[in-house]
Amino acid sequence: MKFLPLLAGHSPSRASVTCTYRCGDACFHDAPNTSDNPTFAEVLGAVSRRGALKATAVVALAAGTPIALAAPAAAGRPKPPPGTDYQRVRPNTLDAVVVPEGYQQGIVIRWGDAVLPGAPEFDFDHQTAEAQAKQFGYNCDFAALLPLDRWGLSSLLVTNHEYTSEEFMFRGYDRDNPTEEQVKIAWAAHGLTVVQVSRGRDTGHLRPRMSRYNRRITLHTPFKVTGPAAGSDLLKTAADPTGTVVLGTMNNCAGGVTPWGTILSGEENINQYFGNAETVTDPVARKRYARYGIKGTATTRKWERFDARWDIAREPNEAHRFGWVIELDPNDPDSAPVKHTHLGRFKHETANIRVAKDGRVVAYSGDDERFEYIYKFISKGRMKPGDSAHARRHNMTLLDDGTLYVGRFTGDSPAAEIDGTGKLPKDGEFDGGGEWIPLASGTKSFVDGMTAEEVYVFTREAADRVGATKMDRPEDIQAHPRTGRIYCALSNNVERGNPGKEGATEPNPRLNNKHGQVLELEERRGDALALTFSWRLFLVCGDPASPDTYFAGFPKDQVSPISSPDNVAFDKHGNLWISTDSAGALGINDGLYSVPLEGRNRGELKLFLTVPRGAETCGPIVEEKIVTVCVQHPGEVDGANADKPASHWPDGGENQPRPSVVAVWKPGKHGLSDIGS
Repeated sequence: MKFLPLLAGHSPSRASVTCTYRCGDACFHDAPNTSDNPTFAEVLGAVSRRGALKATAVVALAAGTPIALAAPAAAGRPKPPPGTDYQRVRPNTLDAVVVPEGYQQGIVIRWGDAVLPGAPEFDFDHQTAEAQAKQFGYNCDFAALLPLDRWGLSSLLVTNHEYTSEEFMFRGYDRDNPTEEQVKIAWAAHGLTVVQVSRGRDTGHLRPRMSRYNRRITLHTPFKVTGPAAGSDLLKTAADPTGTVVLGTMNNCAGGVTPWGTILSGEENINQYFGNAETVTDPVARKRYARYGIKGTATTRKWERFDARWDIAREPNEAHRFGWVIELDPNDPDSAPVKHTHLGRFKHETANIRVAKDGRVVAYSGDDERFEYIYKFISKGRMKPGDSAHARRHNMTLLDDGTLYVGRFTGDSPAAEIDGTGKLPKDGEFDGGGEWIPLASGTKSFVDGMTAEEVYVFTREAADRVGATKMDRPEDIQAHPRTGRIYCALSNNVERGNPGKEGATEPNPRLNNKHGQVLELEERRGDALALTFSWRLFLVCGDPASPDTYFAGFPKDQVSPISSPDNVAFDKHGNLWISTDSAGALGINDGLYSVPLEGRNRGELKLFLTVPRGAETCGPIVEEKIVTVCVQHPGEVDGANADKPASHWPDGGENQPRPSVVAVWKPGKHGLSDIGS
């Protein structure tokens, strides 16, 4: 396949219109963490030095040098380990999903495709809220496949729908005066979808089907509030004086599959949905709203015009009812999803579970904003084995009683060696140790001046007070299924080192960090219940030709460029897979990458696929014979809208772009072959 050159004038980062609808222009405002908790340098403790220099020499970047592309196979290069033996894709700016030579792809489901009986065929110019509530929602992010049979021929596909981009959903959209029907369509386009999919024995193509399992979760679906903050006065509203039932979930970002077969999903950029915070006069309340980025008057979407719950002046507690981790049982379409308050309230990218040796469960979660924190929860109860409905009901209570912690990271290099350029310290790695600081357990608070309920509802404030380490946008975080090591994508932070902002630290070693890094963390003695850990940066992302990048010591002329790591996943061979958000900082489309974690190939990052222009790669599922990704906001570039589309993917022609789930597989002589075989 012939690739196009990089587009002249291509945006170096995420489109501003995406920032508007996805996170309420968070990147255009100061980060809400203005706490004066101890800086990294103040808690830095130099410890024993590491061994000999492990890194390979860095290569100077000449002015104007283009992105480094994958080098041809070199004599003596280690053989690609299982799961990564494919011909890597070259970075590009095409309006297409590009996959390796020899692989095939197919659309699984698009925005507007039917999910429930009675759903009409999607008609872009004649949308209704009633139809959208029965159709696949907008901007799919996390995805999971839950098998219904032992052959994997029938599964439940669960996706969430992070946010709506109204200018790309409706022709002639007036941002200042949306119609009530447009607003209601957006309410129905948020949430989650459960849909049964079938796979042929000789193809990787997944096809949706009508099923009793199919379900749409929207902003009108009742959620049960569980955990120690359920019923708190901080969660009560006129519509729900009990503080135990919330309608809907929104801005759901990444997620995870629990060991008992349910889905966890994080409510992230909830601040942008609530208007008129400027009317709040109480200084404590006003400060607490601001700590979550809730401020100003009218919102971008103007929902507060059509429902009082989006108006802080009329319903001051409604905002406190979002920002949680939710749990959904896809196997029971009649069950009420829940919001787990014991995991704290912040901009959850996700939560993922590791089971300790004694059966207790540990949940890890990142707060996806600049200078925010990484959290850990340890349950009090133990998991019941099995996949029965009884076991699931018990296990769904495990996240409601335990202890919530926040991370403090310490580097092992002198502060003078962390100069903000990304230059490796003398020991050859950015690494060190750390501890988990308790915040609350049940009704007991460990934070001076805050009750337990306040810790759960205003978790950011609690973490500020105990001196947690400010990180560069903690995104997806997951435990390796075999080693138990924890991997966290830290997306970027262009404010690091700005006036009044924290400078470079060993886990966040670059000023004006455009490209992010991937953190590798190991609990003491491999014990999930440990309260201390060691850590290192596995990847420091960017152009491999730049001296401020690092790929676990692997030769940098043999890796693909990567920017803004977002979601992580693992394949059956133990390789890490990383999807990206905002690779435009390198002038290329976002993509999905594989990288071995062990052996001679540790750090050999390879680009497996890329998504269309303006899109983000989300929710990777990496199975033995199939890979799926969610293609979010295709064509979402500045200057474009529904009247001037910049993409026609996935349907081509003059069709409007539609967020979709894509499956990729490798056909063999006698049916499917393993991915990367």
